[in-house]
Amino acid sequence: MKSSFVLTTAVLLATCFAAPGLAQQYTYKPVPDFFQFPEGLKLGEVPGVAFNSQGHIIVTHRGAQPVLVFDKNGKFLRSFGDEHLEAVHGTRIDADDNLWVTDIRNHTMIKFSPEGKVLLKLGERDVPGVDEKHFNRPTDIAFGENGNFFVSDGYGNNRVVKFDKQGKFLQSWGEDGGWKGLFRLPHCAFIDGKGRLHISDRENDRIQVFNQEGEFLWLYGGFAPFGVFIDKDDTVYVADGRDHKVYRMTLRGQIIAQWGSEGTAPGQLQLPHGIAVDSEGAVYVTEITGKRIQKFVPVAAE
Repeated sequence: MKSSFVLTTAVLLATCFAAPGLAQQYTYKPVPDFFQFPEGLKLGEVPGVAFNSQGHIIVTHRGAQPVLVFDKNGKFLRSFGDEHLEAVHGTRIDADDNLWVTDIRNHTMIKFSPEGKVLLKLGERDVPGVDEKHFNRPTDIAFGENGNFFVSDGYGNNRVVKFDKQGKFLQSWGEDGGWKGLFRLPHCAFIDGKGRLHISDRENDRIQVFNQEGEFLWLYGGFAPFGVFIDKDDTVYVADGRDHKVYRMTLRGQIIAQWGSEGTAPGQLQLPHGIAVDSEGAVYVTEITGKRIQKFVPVAAE
């Protein structure tokens, strides 16, 4: 009964906050053939995308050369990660341009330098667990205050784990369920401009918001949040992997724009998963089934 109540509440919240008039003010169009991939590379599933301070675009995929680095014009620069990654998932860049990723096959979280050197590794490779030193298919990372960071330990453990900047365990919360503070696959993590932690509770079709001590604040939903990104203006972007859509919305779930439909043509999507927004407002969306990444630029709606 509790689970049904929360799911219904999430849908009602999304409906109440949706603003059809606003949704017509913005739309996005694809930029075909933007990326210049290295010769001979065949993309696997593409879970993640992020940007560093130089505007370089970091794309992760499940195949050879799992971390791909491009300049802001889409030109390929370098790759790394083969010896460490089996099935990369979460893909984030910190304030020092270090790359943080999770691996849902070998149960680890790794921090790489910009050049690809391993700086920190948490979790025991190929050993799932639920204690302070193990993950069970972790999904994402978010950066908090004083160097603290959060890992959504999603597919196996349905929890959020907090660490200090050295990787020391501080706390964890969550278990399987539909009530507030519980999760059914915490899939993404992102911190907004006020320091609040947004966790995409994928199979409950909602995003839950917490303070950095794990206290529940609010939720918004009515979509399947496979990917989440919050820009400098606290605008939320969600990749909905079930409806093959992208949503742009407020922190309370008010929809500003949406686009996408299932398919393989430019602008269509097949299980969108990762999402990030560059400094000029272009939106990059990765696809699992489609095995590609697309760039979208904003245009005024007609």
